Amino acid sequence: MSTEIAVDDFLTPETAAVLNRRCHCVSVNMDELRAAVASAPGMDLLQERPHLFAAPPVFLARSQVDGMQALIAAIETVVALPGWRERVLAHAPPIAAFDPGNRGVFLGYDFHLTPGGPQLIEINTNAGGGMLNAALLRAARACCPEVETLAPAGGKVRIEDAFLDMFRAEWRLARGDAPLGGVAIVDESPETQYLYPEFLLFQDLFRRAGWQAVIVDPSHLEFRDGGLHAGELRIDLVYNRLTDFDFSTPAAAALRAAYLARGVVVTPHPRAHALYADKRNLALLADGDALRAFGVDEATRRVLAAGIPRTEIVTADNAARLWTERKKLFFKPMTGFGSRGAYRGDKLTKRVWDEIVAGDYVAQAYMPPSERIIGDPAAPIALKADIRNYVYDGRVQLVAARLYQGQTTNFRTPGGGFAPVFAPRLTRPEAT
Repeated sequence: MSTEIAVDDFLTPETAAVLNRRCHCVSVNMDELRAAVASAPGMDLLQERPHLFAAPPVFLARSQVDGMQALIAAIETVVALPGWRERVLAHAPPIAAFDPGNRGVFLGYDFHLTPGGPQLIEINTNAGGGMLNAALLRAARACCPEVETLAPAGGKVRIEDAFLDMFRAEWRLARGDAPLGGVAIVDESPETQYLYPEFLLFQDLFRRAGWQAVIVDPSHLEFRDGGLHAGELRIDLVYNRLTDFDFSTPAAAALRAAYLARGVVVTPHPRAHALYADKRNLALLADGDALRAFGVDEATRRVLAAGIPRTEIVTADNAARLWTERKKLFFKPMTGFGSRGAYRGDKLTKRVWDEIVAGDYVAQAYMPPSERIIGDPAAPIALKADIRNYVYDGRVQLVAARLYQGQTTNFRTPGGGFAPVFAPRLTRPEAT
């Protein structure tokens, strides 16, 4: 008879924290990591980004993984409600009212781990690092039997295949059984982006799937003959990495026109950003009265209340109170990304505070990130850890960590970067 045995017996949140402080013997095999990305041209660029990958993994308990997934499921339930969509689209850019039919790839749910459980810091609709972390998982190794019982979150399956299936699903939702030919990975000045190596990995993945794939700046696209073109190549699908979330810049004019004319499938798209990633949504998700009015049940409201830090929109009416409370708060621009324009309240100057009040910001209760201790045990180095869940259609595809020092995540910290996540898995002995 087949049974399932959980390994939570020894890896509680407390023991996971101990491993994150004291375990120095589990590492990423950097030779294997280089081999994992060797098929894509241009991977010598990784040498110019020495802090893109971290060697040690981050350990999570099963309860922490389950807590993140429960909150993600709760948010997906809310976002599907007509009341939620009506409310958030009312203050979104007009382009968000256009429904292209597809969901949007690579939602990123970012968490800090706290003694009270995982806390959602933000949601992104073009979360980077998916392909890089897929390669990282294949190079992650454990040096002792105890740690071998912990699989990288996401399992040993080939994550790239799941990513391809996701893009195929996006295409089918918008175009049914029509053939998919040309794909463009679009970002502003893509060759200058820090994660440009990942664009090359995606280009290689798409080409191996039989698609013609290019990496292109939006200003080099043309809308003609009812479709989007990059030179002579007609683009059927755009993998959108722009942070111009509503395609409002002049450079995005052709992309915007083709998108609204249904001349190209774009993923992720402006509607997904409005529904998930606008920082005002965090305040709404933390508003029990609003959730009740949308028809959210009590159990779901409890999950949201437990996992989302108190968040409110900064206004002239609450500015004086928030200034007084600032040392316990973190301030973020409503439509910001990549921690740009974000400030810890205890670091604020009066000049910056005046800019926050005059701008469009939210104030979120500050939740310190957990730590991962690396380096020589005799001279340890403390890094902060963010946990990112890559999600499509409500399902978590991959869990990864980002290790860093400083106020916000970055890839400039020696020893930091993307790190694999090790968490308990269910083991299934052979049937007898």
